[in-house]
Amino acid sequence: MTPAAPATRPRGIQRPLSAAPMMDRTDRHFRYFLRQITRRTLLYTEMVTTGAILAGGRRDLLAFDDAEKPLALQLGGDDPAQLAACARIAEDIGYDEVNLNVGCPSDRVQLGRFGACLMAVPERVAAAVDAMRAAVALPVTVKHRIGVDDHDRYEDMAAFVAVVAAAGCDRFCVHARKAWLRGLSPKENREVPPLRYDDVYRLKREFPHLRVEVNGGVRGLDDARRHLERVDGVMIGRAAYEDPYLFAAADALFFDDDEVPRSRREVVEGMIGYASRRLAEGAALQRLTQPLLGLFAGQRGTRAWKRQLSENAHRRGAGVEVLREALRRVPAEVLDVRPEACAVAA
Repeated sequence: MTPAAPATRPRGIQRPLSAAPMMDRTDRHFRYFLRQITRRTLLYTEMVTTGAILAGGRRDLLAFDDAEKPLALQLGGDDPAQLAACARIAEDIGYDEVNLNVGCPSDRVQLGRFGACLMAVPERVAAAVDAMRAAVALPVTVKHRIGVDDHDRYEDMAAFVAVVAAAGCDRFCVHARKAWLRGLSPKENREVPPLRYDDVYRLKREFPHLRVEVNGGVRGLDDARRHLERVDGVMIGRAAYEDPYLFAAADALFFDDDEVPRSRREVVEGMIGYASRRLAEGAALQRLTQPLLGLFAGQRGTRAWKRQLSENAHRRGAGVEVLREALRRVPAEVLDVRPEACAVAA
């Protein structure tokens, strides 16, 4: 059943392109790095559990640099009151959106009775959305799978969306794979279940007043443009970490931004300044450089770049000279090239 259009409420950032939330990937250092490449793409935190935040982890878990915005906080939890409390914290800190994780299939998440297993109890998700919307003016969105275990028919997903939409959620980010809660690891759940994009397209057709975004298996901007013919938005996940510079053309292609994008050299120079500030605060260089390993994916010099960072960033007392030396090992013609699409748009 298609629900009536919910009452007017901001639908979130409404960006056609976003970098998907990824555990152990989309921390504040990666987000700052990606923001050197794309100014417009919506960024997400890693999933942060309500228990961790309410236990006193607010400062360490939720900190971000203003340069990372627009930025959405992804929450993991199933208790409406706790989710509402965390949404209030997110609003107070300055996040732009709160997103509820209804897609993670890990054993730890299942023990907490949240993540993908919540698809089996849409009324619980609806109660959580309702509580968060009542607590904050921020947009509240949901990221979910197309199904779990044997509850994986299109009709099952549509029923889930109908119930949650009736609580006021009007933006759904859909990972186009089902999740097996038993028998597959989180990694296998990102690869083994087949992609079913047609189910996501159908969801948009049958719920035209909702904003529907697709996630899963999107490897680049050409893929994203094809999906945008059928849905409202696209999330890029693992490819964003493996080849982050693919986003250099995003602002021109998806946001009509005519500002010339930064070259890889300029991206690294921006990160040198950032690393200097974070090192002064006690951060470890290895944590700061880990997101940069894929910057030269597919380019000459990528092996030398990775080797320099991997072999030296972990050393005691390592500083930004490690990054400067890594730059010297990459050919100048690679460092200074810019995406052709962006050069044309500019």
